[in-house]
Amino acid sequence: MRRRRFTDAAGSGSLARPRRDERPRRLRLSLAGQAFVLQLVVLALMIAGAAVLAVLDARHTSDVTTEHEVTDVAVSVAQAPSTRAAVLSADPSAQLQPVTERIRLQTRMDFIVVMAPDRTRYTHTNPERIGQPFSGNIDRALAGETFTETFTGTLGPSIRAVTPVYDGDRIVALVSAGVTRARIGDQVAGQLPKILGVAGAGLVVAALGSFLLSRRLRRQTHGLAPHELRVMYEHHDAVLHSIHEGLVVFGSGERAEVVNDEARRLLDLPEGDVHRADLPISLRRMSWGVVRDEMHVTNDRILLVNQDVVASQGRTLGTVMTIRDHTELRGVLGELDSVRGFAESLRAQAHESANRLHTVVTMVELGKHREAVEFATAELQLSQSLIDRMMGAVGDPALAALLLGKVNQAAERGVELTISEDTALDVIAPLSAREAVTLVGNLIDNAIDAAAGSAGAWVEVALRQEDSDMFLRVTDSGPGMSAQIFARAAERGYTTKDDHHGLGLALVHRVIARHGGAIDARREPESAVTVTIPRGSGKDAS
Repeated sequence: MRRRRFTDAAGSGSLARPRRDERPRRLRLSLAGQAFVLQLVVLALMIAGAAVLAVLDARHTSDVTTEHEVTDVAVSVAQAPSTRAAVLSADPSAQLQPVTERIRLQTRMDFIVVMAPDRTRYTHTNPERIGQPFSGNIDRALAGETFTETFTGTLGPSIRAVTPVYDGDRIVALVSAGVTRARIGDQVAGQLPKILGVAGAGLVVAALGSFLLSRRLRRQTHGLAPHELRVMYEHHDAVLHSIHEGLVVFGSGERAEVVNDEARRLLDLPEGDVHRADLPISLRRMSWGVVRDEMHVTNDRILLVNQDVVASQGRTLGTVMTIRDHTELRGVLGELDSVRGFAESLRAQAHESANRLHTVVTMVELGKHREAVEFATAELQLSQSLIDRMMGAVGDPALAALLLGKVNQAAERGVELTISEDTALDVIAPLSAREAVTLVGNLIDNAIDAAAGSAGAWVEVALRQEDSDMFLRVTDSGPGMSAQIFARAAERGYTTKDDHHGLGLALVHRVIARHGGAIDARREPESAVTVTIPRGSGKDAS
C-alpha cells in the first residue's frame, strides 16, 4: 500500500526535519530529554524538601513527646507520698537519691532533681552536684504551676519540667525531670535512615516514571528538539495555507485533525471543528482505505478526490484526503465530448453521403437517370425535413445540433432515436446553453446505453413548455433503474458500466438542483426519466 510522504525542499523523505548544524555550538536536548531533566530536577527538589520537612517534623514531634514525658515523670515523683516524707526527713538525699536514680533509668530520663525551695539539690545524676544550687527557672513552680522549658544546665541543653511538692497547702520542695537535647537528637537521628530510605525510594520511582514518560514523549515527537518542532509547525502551517488542493486529515475518530482553507472552500465547510458528518454525503460514505482519482459531485462543483492511509509501526493512524476542483475541466471535457459527437455524426453522414453518391453515379452510368434523381432527392428531402423540423421545434441552436447529432449517433449503435411530435421549446431559459447540453445530452446517452443491444431498440425525447415549467422526458426500451439505484446516482455519478466514470446522472442532478427543479424515474409501463425546471427560479449560470 502506497503511503504519502511529505518532503522538504532538498527532497529528503519522511517527515522533514529542520536542518541541524554539522557542528552544533551547544548540546540540544530533544523535547523528551528536556522534559525528563526538568521533571527529575523538580521531583528531586520536592523529595528533598519533603525529607527536610519530615526531619523537622520528627524533631518537633520528639520535642512535644519529650515535654509530655518529662512532665509526667516530674509530676509522678512530686505526688508520691514517699517523696514528701523524704523531703521532711532529717536526710532527704539519702532517701531520695536511690529512688530517683532507679526511676530515671526506668523512664530513660537524663536527670531527676529534687530540690528545696531555695534551689538546694537533694538528688542529681552526678552525686557530686548534690547540695549545690539548681540552675534552672523555678519561679513559676514556686507559684504552684507545673511548666516545661528548654534550658542549658550542667548536663547541657535540655527539655525539663518543674513541678512543686506539697505538704498540705505548703510547697516543701520542687521536682525537675529532663532529657538533654543530645538524647533527642539521637532519637531523631535514629529515624533518619527510614526517612532517607523513603525519600530515596520515592526519587527512584519518580525518576523511573519520568524516564518512561520521556520515552513515550520521544516516540511521539520523533526525538525532535523544541526548536525543530517550532520550525516544523511553521512550515506545516505555511504549506497548509499555500497549497491549492483541499486537504482533510482524519485521525482515528470522526473529527478532522487538519482542514486547510481550500478544503473549506471546495466543500463549503463551516468554521471551527469539522466532523465527517459535515462532508458531502458521497464523501461520508467513501471508503476509509486508499482511494485514487475518484470523482464526486456537489451542487456547485465536480471534485477529484484521492485518499491515503497514514500508518506508523504497523498501526493505522488515520487518513489524508486531497481534493481538487475539476468543475471547469469537466465542463470543457463535456463540450469536447459534444464536439466529438458532432464530428462522429458528420463522419457517419459523410460516409453515408459517399455511399449514396456512388449509388447515384452508378445508376447514371447504367442509364437509370430518372431512378438516380428520385433516389438522390428522396434522401435529401428526408435529411432536410429532419433539420427543418428540429430547428423549428427547438429554438436554441446548440441544443438542436445536439439532438441531430444524437440521432445519427444512436443510429450507429442500432438505436432509433426520435423526437416526439409535441416537442416545442422556443427558449431554454433559465438554463444556459452549456447546462442544456449537459442535461439533455447525458439523459440521452444513458437512454441509448440502456437500450443498445436489445431487439427493436428505441429512444424518444420530448421537450416542451408546460405552464411555467420547462418539461423534458426521455423514454427508452431499456430495463430502467430502480428507485434505490437512481437515488444513488444523485450522490456521485453511480454507474453499472465499468468503462465510464459515472458522472452523467450526477451532473444532471446538479443542474436540476441548481435551478430548483425535480427529476423522476419510472420503470413501468416503460423506462422513462422526467425532468421539470421552473422558469425564473434558481440562479442563472454564468
